[in-house]
Amino acid sequence: MSFKELKRQVFEANLELVKRDLVIYTFGNVSQIDRDAGVVAIKPSGVSYEDMKADDIVIVDLENNIVEGKLRPSSDTKTHTHLYRHFDTIGGVTHTHSTYATAWAQAKLPIPCLGTTHADFVHGFIPCTGELTNDQIKRDYEEETGVQITDTYEGIDPNAAPMVVVAGHAPFTWGKNAAQSVYHAAILEEVAKMAYLTRTLNPNSDPLKQAVMDKHYLRKHGKDAYYGQK
Repeated sequence: MSFKELKRQVFEANLELVKRDLVIYTFGNVSQIDRDAGVVAIKPSGVSYEDMKADDIVIVDLENNIVEGKLRPSSDTKTHTHLYRHFDTIGGVTHTHSTYATAWAQAKLPIPCLGTTHADFVHGFIPCTGELTNDQIKRDYEEETGVQITDTYEGIDPNAAPMVVVAGHAPFTWGKNAAQSVYHAAILEEVAKMAYLTRTLNPNSDPLKQAVMDKHYLRKHGKDAYYGQK
């Protein structure tokens, strides 16, 4: 893929955040990796979505060096590149501060699977990371945020749970490309809202029965999936 096409796809994915009401002002960022070229395209830091152009998207390598671009990349770039280095099946990453998902992050709580909407997209709870230590914060905050996420996923398939809430911070999501990572960010916000409302109505509501959870996830994502068209 040419750098121009990679930038275009990432630019459009970033604008989708605005269309889906997942960001305000300069909040949030989306990236996409070209693994053959070993580069990542990501939103520039602090540039409003209204003013941003496709050519403003910055290309970096996996060690966070600028390969192409006149602007500084997102301040969260090191988190994105850490995820690409450790989750080798993902192709796009999204970070937002969407209201309900961020509320769960600030409460430092995983999002329980309370219904089939959640189960259609994540097989089980949506993880919440542990908190960063003081030493991690002092070292390299954005890189350590990536570590915070990947440490949480020890024993968890990142493809079965392509979304996380970072304790005290906000959500990150990922997918096969930038567009799918934004799609997952929109799904996460909706599921987080549903879970919040459910627990508000009934604080003692139980997680969805495991057999129903398995059915809904596997009919869309299992080896014998039958949801949708071939």
